[in-house]
Amino acid sequence: DLFASVEPLLPSLREDGVAVWVLGAGPYPPGVVALQELLDAASEELEPEDVWEPEDMNDTCLYIFTSGTTGLPKAARVSHLKSVMCLSFYELVGASSRDVVYLALPLYHMAGSLLGVLGCLGIGATCVLKEKFSASQFWDDCRAEGVTVFQYIGELCRYLVNQPQ
Repeated sequence: DLFASVEPLLPSLREDGVAVWVLGAGPYPPGVVALQELLDAASEELEPEDVWEPEDMNDTCLYIFTSGTTGLPKAARVSHLKSVMCLSFYELVGASSRDVVYLALPLYHMAGSLLGVLGCLGIGATCVLKEKFSASQFWDDCRAEGVTVFQYIGELCRYLVNQPQ
């Protein structure tokens, strides 16, 4: 959905050696990797560990975008080690595979994608994704989905407390 925002930057990204991967209907310009085509062609067989295992757990695994609280939003490096550590997030706070986790945080942010979604995968919990947080719909959503845990940052709780009973 956001490819049009990235497309004007493609020449400078290529100069910097940044690969652009897109999941969605193409066609895409040369140099852009269309993930859906690769997924459709991929084998179901797992590759040997030496193909996918990182040489160093401190190497870059992925980039996320900061919210810009200390300036403009920017990409931030996340290591393989930090990504793996996120698998244990919900376990650290007492959640388990029996929980249903409500997540209304942006997935481009570490709190949403790595702590939220990856944290659910780490404990085998169900993750309920909400496209956009709505304080007025929150409790109805939680009841409808059987939510037992929700992840919040910033002002979410204040918004909930300010809703009519």
